[in-house]
Amino acid sequence: MTETNKVLENSYAVSVFRALRRLQQAGEVHAKRLSRYGGLTPLQLLILQVLAVEKELTASQLARFVSLSPASLSGVLDRLESRGLITRRRDEQDRRRQWLLLEDSGYAALEEAPSLLPGHVRQRFAALPEWERHALLAALLRAAELFEAPEDEEE
Repeated sequence: MTETNKVLENSYAVSVFRALRRLQQAGEVHAKRLSRYGGLTPLQLLILQVLAVEKELTASQLARFVSLSPASLSGVLDRLESRGLITRRRDEQDRRRQWLLLEDSGYAALEEAPSLLPGHVRQRFAALPEWERHALLAALLRAAELFEAPEDEEE
């Protein structure tokens, strides 16, 4: 690799990392605000919202929806269940399978909880032309894919 290419590659790396860092910082600030006012972490709120839409899911289905390993999801589900926001129901045909359902108190928590995105972000996003909203979402999803480790590679 030539010195010019290395400098250019490092420049992109620094720019990408700075943009990701800004998003991470803004996300952390909003996550603290969510916890303080809504009593739910952003991940817990996301799980409740997914269950409100999907009605019932298995833990492995939900893990894919929220991009978590089933093991990581388990503790979050335990906390939501202990608060009475969700329940687990055994499948009648396959007793090994459990269905996750949102309780009435979970729906109530969603009604009271602040939005996953800050109001100013929702307003600015809504003000964008439709093509730009789609492009921005596509770019964020693509960036997330780029950061996923290849399956055959150890971290």
